[in-house]
Amino acid sequence: MSIRRVNYIWAMVEKSLHDATKMWYSRPGDILEAPVDGYIIDIVRGDLLIEIQTGNFSAIRRKLSRLIREHSVRLVHPVSQQKWIVRLNVDGETVTSRRRSPKRGRVEDVFFELVYMPTLIRDQNLSLEVLLVHSEDVLIDDGRGSWRRRRWSIHDRRLIDVVNSRLFSEPADFRELLPTSLPDKFTTKELGEELRLRPIAAQKMVYCMRKMGTIESVGKRGRSLLYSVPR
Repeated sequence: MSIRRVNYIWAMVEKSLHDATKMWYSRPGDILEAPVDGYIIDIVRGDLLIEIQTGNFSAIRRKLSRLIREHSVRLVHPVSQQKWIVRLNVDGETVTSRRRSPKRGRVEDVFFELVYMPTLIRDQNLSLEVLLVHSEDVLIDDGRGSWRRRRWSIHDRRLIDVVNSRLFSEPADFRELLPTSLPDKFTTKELGEELRLRPIAAQKMVYCMRKMGTIESVGKRGRSLLYSVPR
């Protein structure tokens, strides 16, 4: 029961960001919230089904795997390149502070979600678009949040602006994220250093790209696995 409650609360928190992203992404002629094969699709654009996913990809993996059997589907995922933290009083209305978070998101952050479906992205009917956005996290002083946030609860996530996007139509498109300065055979550590990624982020990127078939394991250098782009 507690897990369901947590998932429900998080879904409500994500709703503003989801709805605002959907409205930003939609065009004249699109059909919103359309039923297709027993599912409600965020945006139907001709023969293309568009799903906005602001949270965990594991929550949409089954839905996508069924839809791509018969349809072209685009998964749209916003990543906060820049985020502001807004704090509200317990009344839920009075703003007590607003500051910019030091954390900056980037396209490569999508691999933290792609680990839940790295092989699914290989399907020719599935594409992925990453939106780099400016957003707000709205916290309320209700004493119910985690101890890390000093009991402040996340009340809402809001879209401020979309500043850039990156479309991956096929697995090969992910190779464009690999820096040209990488040697022909590289380790996860070398990739992380070249891209200035945290070790965990580099590990997830390598894992996903290997599962996609965009890079392959080609041996070892000492204790470190070596990877290369298939020719």
